[in-house]
Amino acid sequence: MLEGIFVDGLIFSIMVIGVLISYRILDFADLTCDGSFATGAAVATMAIVNGTGLATALLLAFLAGAVAGVVTATIHNRLKVPGLLAGILTMTMLYSINIRILGGRANVPLLRIETLYTKFPQIFPMVSTPWALLIGTLLIVFIVKELIDVFFRTDLGISIGALGSNEQMIISMGIDPKLLKVIGMALSNALIALSGGLLAQYQGFADANLGQGMVVQGLAAIMIGEFLFDSNKISLITLRVILGAIIYKALMFLGRYYGYYINLTPSDLKLLTGILVIVSLIVAQTRNAASTADARKKALRRNKERREASMKEDGDA
Repeated sequence: MLEGIFVDGLIFSIMVIGVLISYRILDFADLTCDGSFATGAAVATMAIVNGTGLATALLLAFLAGAVAGVVTATIHNRLKVPGLLAGILTMTMLYSINIRILGGRANVPLLRIETLYTKFPQIFPMVSTPWALLIGTLLIVFIVKELIDVFFRTDLGISIGALGSNEQMIISMGIDPKLLKVIGMALSNALIALSGGLLAQYQGFADANLGQGMVVQGLAAIMIGEFLFDSNKISLITLRVILGAIIYKALMFLGRYYGYYINLTPSDLKLLTGILVIVSLIVAQTRNAASTADARKKALRRNKERREASMKEDGDA
């Protein structure tokens, strides 16, 4: 049971890193996530069903997500459509595309077909099956995290990070912000699709509706992670995202299996997620207001001390 929560949370964390890139780093309100997550699951599933290698299937899912991100960024850049609407357009189109990818079906199973999660027990025979799944997933997430950390330390990654904070500075440096948005959105949705490809293999099927509500869930996980500790280092930011994703999945597990004590049903989990996001926003705003007030008090105290010191010096003179 505990291992299953961690596996689910780790797979989910790759998607949350993708949401982090669009919402926090690029400051781009992107709803493509709900469609690209299912696209990744559909592409990986159909690739495996048709005999493609497991690594190739995940790579195809990654590339499919990148294409979805490029489409959203292109609609935003070329047609001057707000980012939110561009994401909604791509997400809407992806539903039909996902049905096409799945061969006209809304659901395709992976029963009796070899996947990563049927191979992990063979790769790690020294431990039980649940722990083998956990170790395999942990390795994948560790590799993804390290690659993302390295990328955002490069000149390109730093430029993408600066774009969300100050677009005018990027323009003044002679860098095309539109190109950076395309690259950033491609990377964001590629990670989201990769997570979908892994989840399809873990749960044994792909569904065209698999990505519903993923944006809100991702934001909830990001906010939970931000409560754990503050940092501007990309390695710690991605770490707290992973921890936030695991905690979020643990909370959903508790709500699903023990919520009946407070008359909570599985259909209430989306309501619980929304409330969690609202509470997180209220707490974050309260913390920011308290921090601003504290900084103001310290500034006033310093100014008072300077005036007193200046008056004392004038009196001595």
